Order: sequence, then structure tokens, then C-alpha cells
Amino acid sequence: MSLTVLFMPESAYGPTNNCIGIGHVLRQRGHRVVFAAEASWAGKLTALGFEEDLVSLAPAPDEPQDAGQFWKDFIRDTAPEFRKPTIEQLETWVKPVWQELIDGARFCQPQLLDIIARVKPDVIVEDNVVAFPALNTAGVPFVRIVSCNPLEVKGPDIAPVFSGYPADDRSGWADFLAEYDRTHRPMWEQFNDWVVSTGAPALPDLEFIHEGDHNLYVYPEVLDYRKSRRLGPNWQRLESSVRETDDSYDLPEGFADGHKLIYFSLGSLGSADVELMRRVVAALGATEHRYIVSKGPLHEEIELADNMIGAEFLPQTSIIPLVDLVVTHGGNNTTTEAMHFGKPMIVLPLFWDQYDNAQRVDETGYGVRLDTYGFRDEELHAAIDRLLGDDALRAKLEADGAAIRAADGVRVAADAIEKIGLERK
Repeated sequence: MSLTVLFMPESAYGPTNNCIGIGHVLRQRGHRVVFAAEASWAGKLTALGFEEDLVSLAPAPDEPQDAGQFWKDFIRDTAPEFRKPTIEQLETWVKPVWQELIDGARFCQPQLLDIIARVKPDVIVEDNVVAFPALNTAGVPFVRIVSCNPLEVKGPDIAPVFSGYPADDRSGWADFLAEYDRTHRPMWEQFNDWVVSTGAPALPDLEFIHEGDHNLYVYPEVLDYRKSRRLGPNWQRLESSVRETDDSYDLPEGFADGHKLIYFSLGSLGSADVELMRRVVAALGATEHRYIVSKGPLHEEIELADNMIGAEFLPQTSIIPLVDLVVTHGGNNTTTEAMHFGKPMIVLPLFWDQYDNAQRVDETGYGVRLDTYGFRDEELHAAIDRLLGDDALRAKLEADGAAIRAADGVRVAADAIEKIGLERK
């Protein structure tokens, strides 16, 4: 029995790529997959075989935009905020991000109602952090994917979300939670009032999204807070969710012969901070290793060192299996993909979930967290040498990666979506 599955991912590459991977499996099984993605993705999803019925999250720009361009510009213009302690970012960066997301949800509500009426989905899947009430009032099963942050599913015995605070030191937790409440409650109250006015259920206290009829949580158990926070009965862990739609990648002949190979990426958004990209490239260029660099949207402004190759966009899931180490911003996709393929990480967090991922990678021993804007070259070089020379860690990661891959999260997700849709039909 064929289903119609409607995906609505956040406009950024991470959530969209996650949905692409799951949607690809559903399409292979004969289901109809439609993306209600943000309008700048036009053409990129049909090229992969999906239907597009896109939404605008704001009035149309004067010029056509590349996929996810709004957030790339937003990150570039607000990069100075990332130098602040995370508790100071709550008012000057985290809150404005929530407000942009809320404004987008309110703007596209009529469009989503029209899309749902046209598409007539059997299941709706959202990979985002903010509620779109039309998705909750469609009368069909709603599946929420949490692919952004290990602390997004909260609990009393884990650090506050967005803090990047250590698990074994609670000294700053209360102050951070109090500041989050102070800065976010008025905005949350206004948003909740609007959500209820649309006919959707009220939001949980200080949460900006509802739980789904079923919830898929993407994070490897070996990296997670499994002893401190239990998932509820309608939550299902995906050890990873790695798309299989990336192109293959071939190294230039002789490029890495006799050298360790390292992948460096600050993600499609973080790489918009050109000054930081140049700083890291210069530090890595002083080592003897070889690097593959994802240069990002402002690639023409970034000159690589002689021991590097790279491009604006790279097939990341085809590259990570080839390398010995990943230097990353700590976005959830890259973090879980590195674990999926059993690679150690050096994490340079910039914003949102990245602080929490960086801290978790560091305190579980799977990598090293560095001060993104304050690291010294010798600190970065020492972290690289330590991780590349740690045979015990490499063996552990190989075993953990094999187990994560065997769990086959992308198909587990497709199974869950298929099951809830078929049960309804």
C-alpha cells in the first residue's frame, strides 16, 4: 500500500539532508515523498526525485536566493556574537534566532494549509525546532525528528540546552536556566497564544515545538546522556541517519600517499565566517598532514594551503570514510556522521547545538573541544597529533562505528514512518 509522506525540514542543510536520506528510502519502497521545504530549495529536491511543494518563510527577496541563503547571511552578519560566553548569547543570538523561526512559522501558516489540502499526506514529518501548527492540525500522524541537539530532549540531570556546560559540573546550570527563562518567556508566551489560536494544542512550558505522535531522536547511544535521561515510550533512537544520496568522491592520485588525511568543515553556515575559515586553514597548513576542506558559500574568498584540496560543496558522507580525523564545527549531522564512520573529532563550536555536541564529544573521549576563536596553533596541532596517535581510541571508534552502521538508522526511521502511516490507512 503506497503512502504519501510530507516532509518539512528546517531550511538549513543539516535537517534537509537528514530528511533527504530518509525520504530516499521511502521512495525506493514505492511511497510518494513530497517536500514542503523553504522556497530557496527549488529544483534541488526534484533533482533527487522528490516532489516539491515549497513554502516561503518571509516576503520574497529582491534577488533569487541559493538554498538556505537566509541563514548563511544571518550567520555571517552575527558572527561576532559567537565570541561571547553561551549565557550571554541567550539574549543577543539565541533569542533572535528563535524569533526568526517563529516569524517564519507564522508567515507560512496559510501556505502550509494549502499544501496539506493539495498533497493529502498520510504522514507528516518535521525536522525542525519550532512548531508549524498546520502540521499538527492536519488530522494525520505527525512525526517529529530531533536531529539537532542531544540536549533538546531535556531532563533534570543533564546540562541546559545551548550551554555547552559539562555533565559533571552543575555550578552554572541554575544561572543559565534562569537567564533562559528571563530572556525567552515573553516570546514563548506570545508564540504559544498564537499556536493555540490556530487550533493546535498548547506548547509545553518554554518549548517551541510539540511532541509528535512518534518521535525520532538522532544520536548515538555511546555519545548520549543515556544514564541521565530516559526517552519516553513514543520516542525512538536512531543511532545515526546518514543519507545515501551523496556522489562518490575520488582523491587525486598521490595526494595523501604517506600522509594522514583530515577533513575540515565548519558546515554550510559556519563557513560563512571567512575570517575564522582563513585562521583555521592557516593553522592546518603548517602541519605535515593532508586536508580536504569544505569551503562553503563564500569559497572564492578562501585560499587553501598547499597541503589542501577543497570546494564550495563536497559529498561529506563519501569523504568521511576516507579520512583519519574530522575537524568540525560540531553540527549534529557531522557529529553523528563521524561517529557512524568511526572517526575522532576536533570540535570548534560556533552556535546553537554545536556547543553541546562539542562538550559531549570531549567529555566522552571521542575527540577534543577547542576554543573556536581563542585556540593557539600549537593547541590545535597537539590535539591533531594526540588523536591521530591514539591507537586505543581508533580501535574503540572502529568498533562503535561498526555497531552504529549496523543499526541502520535511516531505514529504522523509514520503517517507523511507514508503520504509523500504514496503521492509519
